Amino acid sequence: MQLSVLDLCPIVEGGDAARAFQESVALAQEAERLGFHRFWLAEHHNMPGVASAATPLAIQHVAANTRTIRVGAGGIMLPNHSPLVVAEQFGTLASLFPGRIDLGLGRAPGTDMLTARALRRHLSGEDEDSFPRDVVELLGYLSREGEGARVQAVPGAGTEVPIWILGSSLYGAQLAAYLGLPYAFASHFAPTYLEEALEAYRTTFRPSQWLDAPYAMVAMGACAAATDAEAERLRSSQVLSFVRMRTGKAGKLPPPGPLDEVPAGAMAGVEQALSMSAVGSPSTVRRRLSEVAARYKPDEIILAGMIYDLEARLTSLRIMAEAAQEMQAAA
Repeated sequence: MQLSVLDLCPIVEGGDAARAFQESVALAQEAERLGFHRFWLAEHHNMPGVASAATPLAIQHVAANTRTIRVGAGGIMLPNHSPLVVAEQFGTLASLFPGRIDLGLGRAPGTDMLTARALRRHLSGEDEDSFPRDVVELLGYLSREGEGARVQAVPGAGTEVPIWILGSSLYGAQLAAYLGLPYAFASHFAPTYLEEALEAYRTTFRPSQWLDAPYAMVAMGACAAATDAEAERLRSSQVLSFVRMRTGKAGKLPPPGPLDEVPAGAMAGVEQALSMSAVGSPSTVRRRLSEVAARYKPDEIILAGMIYDLEARLTSLRIMAEAAQEMQAAA
């Protein structure tokens, strides 16, 4: 089982986007040193605490400052973009960093509807869901067959950048299975349909030119520290940020603090949304990783940790890596 990292380039209170990018590079370099398989960044818009809106640029910055780890999008929100433009962007990245670039595709806009309109998603006025058609079009642009097409992605055609389908429901699982593509489930913030989606993906998967057998990635929250209490304290930053976002008060990632201000109902909703997490001491997170591996049998787990302090984020990453190594040794 592979272990990877999902990063949103968090902008912390008292910091700015420049600092967020510096810290993401430091995190990616440590992930590479520890042997993590991938480092993905995600597209979100109109979020004061997330710096990775221009995701291809963030990927280029991280890839340029690392050497071996795969770097990619987890993901690009395809409805916001022309498939040709995405193919050109990721064809450029693949040309700059051969064999290291991944492209995960999401169906949602990655923002609120007002911002989605500002992104000009529906210039044609059509209401139909064009995501499956756009994915197929993008696959064509990046394929070797795309080199002979009348409209070519230059660069892009022939790079065959690996494409993933991302999702938090049965829709993405069914599309990934139908197209024979790898699948990543966003269980780090929407775990409700994880089991059903994995079952649907694995049982209906059709082998393709891209993949012979199903390959499933599960996303988990991660916040590890020397003790359970310290990990819970560090995690309070993410909980506070999540609550504020859900109540229309999104802002920068706050430092750890008391959760007394959070209403019980809101806290219950947040805890359910973030329940697919490993939070605690080394022994606690190792046990949690083992539970997830045994229950869902993922080919890969990708860890997302919104921690305020960079050193605490690096420490959490080291503890998670050690936990995974101990699991493998035991197996």
